[in-house]
Amino acid sequence: MEASQTTPVKSEAAKPAFKPFPSAGARPQFNRNRPGQGGGSSRFGAGRFGGRGRQGGGRRDDGGRKDEFDSKLLDLSRVSHTRAGGRRLRFRAIVISGNKAGKVGLGVASGLDVAQAVEKATVQSKKKMIVVPTAGGTISREVAAKVGPARVIIKPQRKGRGLMAGGVVRLLCQLAGIKDISSKMLGTTKNKLNNARAVMRAFEDLSRQSRKDSAQNPEPGAQNKIEAEKENPKNSPAADGAAKVSQ
Repeated sequence: MEASQTTPVKSEAAKPAFKPFPSAGARPQFNRNRPGQGGGSSRFGAGRFGGRGRQGGGRRDDGGRKDEFDSKLLDLSRVSHTRAGGRRLRFRAIVISGNKAGKVGLGVASGLDVAQAVEKATVQSKKKMIVVPTAGGTISREVAAKVGPARVIIKPQRKGRGLMAGGVVRLLCQLAGIKDISSKMLGTTKNKLNNARAVMRAFEDLSRQSRKDSAQNPEPGAQNKIEAEKENPKNSPAADGAAKVSQ
């Protein structure tokens, strides 16, 4: 009898699973749970194609520090420009900023939307800061200014009198740290921008006059110190020569 020949039979489980290739028009499948392939939902910034995500990338947090300056929106208006292609609408924002310690600024900017206009105006107000000289919560002298049809006069008041002002003047005085003052808008215009510019010009004149007075009349303490140094015999040239000879 001939010996029966047995051939080994391969199990079906050992065969690799066949994965058909995707067609040319099919979209590739991505695993959202896998880092680096998601719709930007990863905590560490994994984008859809392995790039930065919406949460992980972007600007860094500054540690939660509070801004030194307080900002207030004075006016927001919509402006339009007529061009060859038609009318273009934009938004104009007027923002005032101050640290309530003698610094105040005014910013005007326009943008395609409200958020952009307010942000640009806030940056401009912080760049154009001026120092308002104050003494005991009020100003040192009476000051007046005029910008176009807007006219304003600001007078100092005694302590405890309060802010006897309204509208733009009150907001600017609060952000500048002035507590006792009286003012009057003499112009007939209701334009907040012109009124704010008039108040800022009055503050600039006040600051300029204060610097001029301090240059002409220095502080008595500093003057007395200079005179004391001159009268001190140790600082005289004769004393310096005697010290050199003794050495």
